[in-house]
Amino acid sequence: MKTQDLTYSDGTDSFNGYLAYDDTKRSPQPGILVVHDARGLGEEVMDFGRRYAALGYVALCLDMYGGRRFAKSQEEMPELVAPVMGISPVIRRRANAGLAAIKTLPQVDKNRIAAVGYCFGGSTVLEMARDGQALRGVVSFHGVLGTQAPAKPGGVKAKVLVLTGAEDPYAPLEDVNRLQAEMTAAGADWEIVSYGGTKHAFTMPHAESLGLPGIGYSKKADPRSWTAMRNFMVEVLV
Repeated sequence: MKTQDLTYSDGTDSFNGYLAYDDTKRSPQPGILVVHDARGLGEEVMDFGRRYAALGYVALCLDMYGGRRFAKSQEEMPELVAPVMGISPVIRRRANAGLAAIKTLPQVDKNRIAAVGYCFGGSTVLEMARDGQALRGVVSFHGVLGTQAPAKPGGVKAKVLVLTGAEDPYAPLEDVNRLQAEMTAAGADWEIVSYGGTKHAFTMPHAESLGLPGIGYSKKADPRSWTAMRNFMVEVLV
């Protein structure tokens, strides 16, 4: 497996992504954008990138803050995420810069690209879908589901898979229902899986260390959601 940094920009800001892929493949392979949680692009998400590369995908982990800034403590997170969280135009612009970057790579089949995201990243990939980006599919792991700019009828091109915890205070049932109605009105191909007894950040072992209510790793939901993602990718990236 080959890994390397990949610098890209949106015209005004520079970002330092992380690329992982199987360099023994001779033909272009499907690409997956991997979007980090609110802390930024750190080792945990880069490990996710390597796991996607091990499945045969070219994985580009995006840097949504620029300069690969990463919150080393809970207190540092608000400063990093505040300029982008919930601001649909900024999120979409930065994510789409990453999409443009992965399309330039000779290792990538430009017609077979998907996106996955975790927490803040989960909301980011949903924004990409709402924006009508030409992705085969998006997977939101315990993402925030609300938006400033709901999808328009006929505007969602990507298939949508949302994996959420039934006890996630950042994705309450009313937001789940609202997203379902939004995707249905848009004519999207969507699926929502809600894991019982499961909190926010359920795929991330570090979650328990934060000591925050409603946040916690799940030994059950984590592997189940990974299997759901794998099956989805087999469907959309064939």
